[in-house]
Amino acid sequence: MNSRRYDVIVVGVGGVGSATVASLATRGADVLGLERFDVPNDYGESHGYARAIRPATDEVDAAVDLLGDAHDHWQALETDHGRPLLLETGALDVAPEGSRVLERTRRACERLEVEYEDLSHADLAERYPVFDLPGDEYAALSQPAGGLVAPQQCTIAHVERAHEAGATIHARERATGWRSSDDGVRVDTNHDTYRADRLVLTAGTWTPDFVDDLADHLVCERRLDAWFHPHTPEAFTPEQLPVFSLTVGAERYDGAPTFAVPGFKVGRHRHRRERVDPDEIDREPMPEDERILRSFTEHHLPEGAGETMRLEPSVAATTPDGTPVVDTLAAGRVAVAVGFSGRRFAYAPVAAEILTDLVLEGETDYEIDAFSLERFDE
Repeated sequence: MNSRRYDVIVVGVGGVGSATVASLATRGADVLGLERFDVPNDYGESHGYARAIRPATDEVDAAVDLLGDAHDHWQALETDHGRPLLLETGALDVAPEGSRVLERTRRACERLEVEYEDLSHADLAERYPVFDLPGDEYAALSQPAGGLVAPQQCTIAHVERAHEAGATIHARERATGWRSSDDGVRVDTNHDTYRADRLVLTAGTWTPDFVDDLADHLVCERRLDAWFHPHTPEAFTPEQLPVFSLTVGAERYDGAPTFAVPGFKVGRHRHRRERVDPDEIDREPMPEDERILRSFTEHHLPEGAGETMRLEPSVAATTPDGTPVVDTLAAGRVAVAVGFSGRRFAYAPVAAEILTDLVLEGETDYEIDAFSLERFDE
């Protein structure tokens, strides 16, 4: 058993975990971060080249309120890091006029006093001719302050900040279990055993391995994004195309302009709704994966449906109501956060502040009742 005792141990050093290690360390805590894979890696929920960030979304009010602070956190991290992490492209939500997506996003913008613009079908056709939308039923809501964050670079930046503040991070060391007692917590790994006053679990799709209460509620789903080389590349640059979501029937698709790698990015929410074991997921793309996203692109962004540049599978932890979990266990000695995959990567630094509050102060000023584990028992 390792003789050193830490103030806090963080299990999982991905998007939220790396931000939490950094937040704890900068507040003066002696922190150990444990990551089962490399830092960063391609196996969890925080990998990839680009994730959309919007000042406001159509999610529950409690989640919307977290976004109010997220952009400032990312800007501060970029300044400290000294290398680009954010790219402002604007953000566009496209859906049938009067839809729930547009109504809730508009309400969120007004709640947070975020600048936005309503676009009619005619406005869309004039401003963004790359979209091919049927009839005249579609409208959009534009947020000029939206854009992209670079997930792996953000994780690296948080790890660098954590190291500078004195944190210890072990990559390729897998936590196998934990125990709580009046004296604190014990964490076992495949290499050693560690003790601390508090524990934070940010293990993504592996969280049910550590939190029994989530075993019946958290689902690991396989996702996939595609990158296509546009027929007219100049129309898919960050200067011409914002990050976007497009609702087609019961499905919602996300896209982003060309950034960091060849081709513009497109994906479908929940993709094929495949439940998988994160330890056994087939990470090789299948023809059906490409067919789904190519068909969407050919129908609705035909100028973008050129050669396939990249197909990237991933995993995501999903709750029944689609809202993340942020809560405490073991009389407050353990904090857990999960469900910040996909577009919710943008919440990472605020989730980290909340977790830091919970384990160091025992409370947070953020309203987090909507994220509690107890909601699954109601």
